[in-house]
Amino acid sequence: MSSAGPSTAQIPQFDAATRQELEGFLEQEQAKAKLQASVHELTNTCWNKCITGGISTKFSRGEASCLENCVDRFLDSSLFIVKQIEAQKQHM
Repeated sequence: MSSAGPSTAQIPQFDAATRQELEGFLEQEQAKAKLQASVHELTNTCWNKCITGGISTKFSRGEASCLENCVDRFLDSSLFIVKQIEAQKQHM
């Protein structure tokens, strides 16, 4: 489990199955929070980069293209970083 979450010793006196279930739940919730933070960062970054005009009901062609490219590059970068970290872990 990550250092951000509680350790097994910090979880009150539950049986092993309940502790394991709680730890799994906490890990899932932490993963959800990380994903939500990434989506927020992506939205903020791409919005600030691509939306230069006023708010309207539709994006201009340039804004839509910029947003699409921004999201693609963000995802490409994230995937590249994950692969690099996994490769480093395998060499340890």
